[in-house]
Amino acid sequence: MTARTRYSTPLIALHWLTLLLIVATYFFILVRTEFPKGSDTRLLVKTLHFSFGLTVFAVVWLRLAARFANGPAPTITPALPRWQHLASKAAHVALYGLMIGMPIGGLLILSFEGDPIPYFNLFTIAPLVASDKELAEVVEELHETGGTIGYFLIGLHALAGLYHHYVKRDNTMARMLPGREA
Repeated sequence: MTARTRYSTPLIALHWLTLLLIVATYFFILVRTEFPKGSDTRLLVKTLHFSFGLTVFAVVWLRLAARFANGPAPTITPALPRWQHLASKAAHVALYGLMIGMPIGGLLILSFEGDPIPYFNLFTIAPLVASDKELAEVVEELHETGGTIGYFLIGLHALAGLYHHYVKRDNTMARMLPGREA
């Protein structure tokens, strides 16, 4: 049996879908300030932020299931130094932590505010916990900090991929590119 040189097509598709969903989630929370508080447009933009965030939460579990079903990651050639391998693992754990933790934080914020959780205006989820405005503020601060950390982690992840592809010229990034052999 030969070693795989790239991730499976479903894993590649889920990776890039996750990126698009995260970009949409960030986009909608950033543009909300362009609309007056209480306006229907601002409410729609916030609903889209919540909905894309919840979709990230669902997709991350599909990614994890597919990742475990596919076995070990394709080998990086040439092999990474140990410190880079460990740094890569830590960054991936942090990214997965954010993809799981941030939507949970969003759910808790709305719940602590006593608000239902909308999903693309298709349905709403009732608040998950009792209303607590002070706790909502604490979780919101943590959520915003997580969002800032997310910018850096996503940027670091992208820069690392580009560094390996264009400077190191190894197959790190090629393993996750659609339609290419590493």
